[in-house]
Amino acid sequence: MTTLTDPAVPGATATPTDAAPRRRGYGRLWAGLPRELGYLLLGFPVALVAFVTLVTLFSTGVSLLVVVVGLAIVVAALYAARGFGVLELVRLEWAGRPAIRRPRWDRPVIAGDGPWRAFFAPFVDGHYWLYLLHGMVVAPIVSLFSWTVTVVWVSIALGGITYWIWAVFLPNDSRDVWPAEWLLDRIAPGTSDTLALDPLVLESIAQFVLGAVFLLTLPLVAAGLTWMHDGIGRGILGAWRSEALERQVEQLSASRGAAVQAEDAALRRLERDIHDGPQQRLVRLQMDLAAIERKLDADPEAAKGLLGEARDQARDTLDELRALSRGFAPPLLQDRGLASALESLAARSPVPVELEWLLPADAALPAAIERNAYFIAAELLTNAAKHSGASAVRLRVAERDTGATGRWLDLWVTDNGRGGAAAVPGHGLAGLDERVRGLGGVLLVDSPAGGPTVIGAHFPSTPVDRVSA
Repeated sequence: MTTLTDPAVPGATATPTDAAPRRRGYGRLWAGLPRELGYLLLGFPVALVAFVTLVTLFSTGVSLLVVVVGLAIVVAALYAARGFGVLELVRLEWAGRPAIRRPRWDRPVIAGDGPWRAFFAPFVDGHYWLYLLHGMVVAPIVSLFSWTVTVVWVSIALGGITYWIWAVFLPNDSRDVWPAEWLLDRIAPGTSDTLALDPLVLESIAQFVLGAVFLLTLPLVAAGLTWMHDGIGRGILGAWRSEALERQVEQLSASRGAAVQAEDAALRRLERDIHDGPQQRLVRLQMDLAAIERKLDADPEAAKGLLGEARDQARDTLDELRALSRGFAPPLLQDRGLASALESLAARSPVPVELEWLLPADAALPAAIERNAYFIAAELLTNAAKHSGASAVRLRVAERDTGATGRWLDLWVTDNGRGGAAAVPGHGLAGLDERVRGLGGVLLVDSPAGGPTVIGAHFPSTPVDRVSA
């Protein structure tokens, strides 16, 4: 089975954006130390470049606000701040921190908006000003602090453990004060005389111990400083919770619109099928019955022939009505569940279908979900039989728990046909895509020329109350 991933499917690519970082062990801290040191040591140079650039642009633009060019320069400063802020988020990800959800920069375009509204958009977007605050004030201060601490910590660690190597090259003959000996005498007077060690040897031992302590704590310090930058980035550079709610409202609105369109298209198709099929046959049947009534006394033999034709018309009408009724939930689905209904659907398919039912035997799905899953599977199998030219089809049904987004139903249909399937507006797959989006899910199509074709429908396995199923 071909595996497709799509960011629109919750849980398909399970990468938490704003989740709290998992606690790391000491060994993992050492594994992440090179990236964190690279992030911290580059932080101040990057912040210095951002500070000089933004202060120059913003101060120049403010001083020229009396003319139009000043507004353009201020807008340039805001966009530059956005660029440096995005760079900071990328650097944090490179340092091993969980990704921070980005602000929404592509605001929806409202009809009637002119170029001036787009030009002044950064002025009314709070994220631009927060990014400017971060680049001009917060980043230089915090980066200078973290850069200084990192440089001092690394210098003491490396200098201490290597002191015994390069100390012999220092002019020690004229030295009167040895820090280790002086400190030892202040803590325990006379200890240095009792040890009777050469001051250089004592100093080398003390420096090595000090360097080892700083070296062993270096991963903790680097992780703590990186965590500090990560917290500041989430607070200033990350998206607001209201934006997540806004996106959710837009997705629900789009899903509701897709559901309404799918339902309307299904009703129109059903109306057209009834009009073109059973309705015309019933009209013909009515005419035959009227002719039989006229000929019954005058020409019984002709009336008998017309009765046979009327019987054929009634049988054909019944067959068409049965075919149309397959668009509604079959009794087997209501009585025995989705698995049995899909087995019956696979058995009736003109192309051999292999059914893979991967749900637990006691899995209980809501009736609305079972009905929609049956319709989707029926439509996919019908399309495969009509258009793919396949000799075998595989239908796979599974359910997975994505955590925060709940349980999702995965319905895959794979055929060995000619390929080339696409969701063209006005055709079957486009209507099916609208139905799936109406359920709050997504339809994935992978159909290269020459095949095989893999189509997956993914939607929540619990009813969505806000969207008509």
